[in-house]
Amino acid sequence: MSASARPVRAARGTELSCRSWQTEGALRCLMNNLDPEVAEDPDNLVVYGGTGRAARSWECFDAIVAALRELGDDETLLVQSGKPVGVTRTHQLAPRVLIANSLLVPQWATWEEFRRLEAAGLTMYGQMTAGSWIYIGTQGILQGTCETFAAVAERHFGGSLRGRLVITAGLGGMGGAQPLAITMNEGVALCIEVDASRLRRRLAGGWLDEVADDLEDAVRRCDLAREQGRPVSVGVVDNAAVALPALLAAGLAADVITDQTSAHDPLGGYIPEGLDPATATTLRARDPEGYVARARASMAGHCAAMVEYQHRGATVFDYGNSLREEARLGGFADAFAYPGFVPAYIRPLFCEGKGPFRWVALSGDAGDIAVTDAAIAELFPGDQRLQRWLRLAGERVRYQGLPARICWLGAGERHLAGLRFNDLVARGQVRAPLVIGRDHLDSGSVASPLRETESMRDGSDAIADWPVLNALLNCASGATWVAVHHGGGVGIGRSIHAGAQVVVDGTALAAQRAELVLSNDPASGVMRHADAGYDEARQAARERGVRIPMMRDSAG
Repeated sequence: MSASARPVRAARGTELSCRSWQTEGALRCLMNNLDPEVAEDPDNLVVYGGTGRAARSWECFDAIVAALRELGDDETLLVQSGKPVGVTRTHQLAPRVLIANSLLVPQWATWEEFRRLEAAGLTMYGQMTAGSWIYIGTQGILQGTCETFAAVAERHFGGSLRGRLVITAGLGGMGGAQPLAITMNEGVALCIEVDASRLRRRLAGGWLDEVADDLEDAVRRCDLAREQGRPVSVGVVDNAAVALPALLAAGLAADVITDQTSAHDPLGGYIPEGLDPATATTLRARDPEGYVARARASMAGHCAAMVEYQHRGATVFDYGNSLREEARLGGFADAFAYPGFVPAYIRPLFCEGKGPFRWVALSGDAGDIAVTDAAIAELFPGDQRLQRWLRLAGERVRYQGLPARICWLGAGERHLAGLRFNDLVARGQVRAPLVIGRDHLDSGSVASPLRETESMRDGSDAIADWPVLNALLNCASGATWVAVHHGGGVGIGRSIHAGAQVVVDGTALAAQRAELVLSNDPASGVMRHADAGYDEARQAARERGVRIPMMRDSAG
C-alpha cells in the first residue's frame, strides 16, 4: 500500500474534538472512510467502488470537518453530494447530519449527464457507504458474501463448497471479500484481478491466500487444492474478459462462476481487453466514449463466457455489479440468462428484515469488538450460522482502520443488540461509544432492479418509494445521521438507496435512538416484502409485531 499524500486517520480514545459523541461518531467515521488502510484511493477521496467518494473535494472535506466540530446537539448539518451546504436548528432527537448524494431528476439520470455535472464540480458519486461515511473496509461486505456462498453450498452442493472450484474476478473494496468468503465455506477460489496492486493489497490484508505466476499456475494450484479438499484462494493478474474465455476453451471444469469487477461504471470501473491500468487511465481521459464502447464489448465477451459455463453445468449468478446490463449494451443479447444473487439466494433473508448490521469501535481498541462479539453471541445463542460467523470473523478478519464488525441481523433482533451495546458503554465495559450502522444493501432501503429488487414477486422492482420512506422513517426515529443516494452498486440511473447510523454513547437518549431506529429500519424491509406478496415476510410481520394496515394475501 503506497503512502497517501494527505493521510487521514480517525482519532482514537475518549477525547472529544466535537461538542458531543453524536457528532464525534460521524466525524470519526468520515475520517475512517479515508484512512489509507480503508480507502482504495484516499488521495482522490475515493473510498471504494470505482469512484465512490467520501467528500466532493478536499475543500469540502475540510468544511465538513469544521462544521461537525462546531455542531450543537440541537443542530443538523446538510450535505449535498459531498459538500456541506447548511446548518439548521432542529432538536436533540433529530439527525445530526443529513446527506443526499448523486440524486438526479430521472430524465437526466444518465452517466453522461452525471459526469458533466461532476466535472463542473456540482455533484459526486457516493456509492453506498462511501458517501454515507460508514464503510469499514472489505469486511463490510464479507458476511453478506459468506451468506451468499453458504446459500449456494446448501442449494447445490450439500452444504459445503469443499472440493468445489469457484471462479470470480475483481478484488477491489467489495470484490476483495470473495476469496475469504469462499474459503470460509471450505471452497477453492480462483480470483482474477487486472490490477496487480489490488491483488497485492488483498494478499497483504489476509483476504487472499496465494498469488499465482500466471493463469496456468493458478489452475494448477486450484486443481491440487480441489483434489485434497483443502480450502484455498488463489489470485492471478489477468483480465477477466480474456482469462474466463481462455479457461472455458481449455476445458477447465468449474462449479460456481460469478464476478465482482466494477462493471457498474464502464468508464471508471472496468478495464477493457488489451489495456492495463496505466493505459486505461490515459484512454479514459482522451476518448471516454471510445473507452466505454471497448469496455462494454469486453463485458459482452466476459458475460458470454459465464453463460457458456452455465450451459456446461456450472452454477452462475450475478453479484449485483451491472455486468449483465453492460454486456447487453455491448451487444450480448443473452446476458440475463443467469440470475442475480438476491432473487437466487438472499431474498428469504430480506423477507425477515435480515441484512448487514455493522458497528464501529470509536475507541480504536480491538478489545471493544471482542466484548461486543461476545454480547451478540449471548443475545442469539440459537443462531448457529451467526455463532459460526462470529468465531470465524474473530479468527480470520483483520481490521482496516477503526476496529469494526458486521453480522446479519433482522427485525426484532437489531434493537436488542443496540440496547445491549448502549448498556456496555454506560457500564464502561467498552472504552468509548460505538457507531451502529449498516450497508445500504438491506431489505427495505434499496430500489435496484438489477440487484436488491430484481424479480420482485409483484413486479415492483423499480418502485423507489421504499428507500425514500426508509430514510424518512429513520429521520423520524432519531438516527444520528441519514443518507439517501442514487446509483450505488449498479450505476447511475439504476438504483435509489438509503442508509442510517446511530451513535450509542451510554445515555438514555441514545437508548431511545437505538430502540426506535433499529426496530423500525429492518421492519420497513419486512413491510416492503410483505407488500410485494411474500408469505415469509407476512409471517415475519405477524411474529415480530410489524404493523401493516393492508396486509394482503397475494401480490397485485
